[in-house]
Amino acid sequence: GEVFEGQLRFPLIIRLPENARTNPEAIGQILVGTAAGERIPLSRLATIEKVQGPNTIKRDWYQRRITIEANVRGRDLGSFVAEAQQTIAKKVALPAGRYRVEWGGQFENLQRAQTRLMIVVPVALLMILSLLYMTYRNWIDSLRVFTGVPFAWIGGILALWIRDMPFSISAAVGFIALSGVAVLDDMLLVSTIRQLRRQGKSLDDAVEEAAMTRLRPILMTTLVAALGFVPMAFSDGMGSEVQRPLATVVIGGVCSAMIMSLLVLRVLYVVFNSPMDKTHDNGDDDGHQEVKPVFPSDSDHLVTSSSESSFEPRDVIEPVSV
Repeated sequence: GEVFEGQLRFPLIIRLPENARTNPEAIGQILVGTAAGERIPLSRLATIEKVQGPNTIKRDWYQRRITIEANVRGRDLGSFVAEAQQTIAKKVALPAGRYRVEWGGQFENLQRAQTRLMIVVPVALLMILSLLYMTYRNWIDSLRVFTGVPFAWIGGILALWIRDMPFSISAAVGFIALSGVAVLDDMLLVSTIRQLRRQGKSLDDAVEEAAMTRLRPILMTTLVAALGFVPMAFSDGMGSEVQRPLATVVIGGVCSAMIMSLLVLRVLYVVFNSPMDKTHDNGDDDGHQEVKPVFPSDSDHLVTSSSESSFEPRDVIEPVSV
């Protein structure tokens, strides 16, 4: 029941003495009033036994609920829950229709985050590729630069494996952030190669010179991104379980992207060369040929005008072979 004191309301609880609470016979002797006004002992109305039971009964939507909690350490949450589900399904038999098992907490948040990531990750990669195409105006160079994304992911995965860290939502966020940073090194290299090609240099010379001249800018880009995440990668305070995987992925990814950009991208640029570059080594990026007028020397044939005594050279247009 409840006790009212003005606007205040207090729950009414009746508690027996300590000696009566531990003795089932004493509880059975409690007198209970009936509708006819009689008082009979409680033992005539109910069976009183001492059994093991929950000290607190929780309800959710008018249904009883028992919560079992566990802290997962040393492994990822997804594999732990999958193994626990298989074990409970094999060894625990629950009456059908009366009991059910639900997995919540951080695992429930993990499932919601995975659903969002299945949408966010493709959209982020598509936006990066679209921006690269808007920059270079051709798919070949765009795909060349975009190869930095899988190269960076390789480094992020290796960094997690070296530090023995499971894949988590924070690590997934690190991979998304890494996708945008990883293309910077490739953009420096590809843009320099395109500039050297406009100056008339051959493909091999342009690739070699670009790798040499852009070594320091690429190293600076990588060091700035990596050193900034070092404190997060080795933190052990509040929130470190979120910071460490993210920082580890970014540091390993940018280092891998730098190495792959300087070594592998050069090979890809030469091997997977566009037909335009193969046939027009001295052309510009759009493949246009440069046509120059060539004037004859003094020994060439001259045409004399009938009205004037001056001479005009006859223009000879010759395409420049490339």
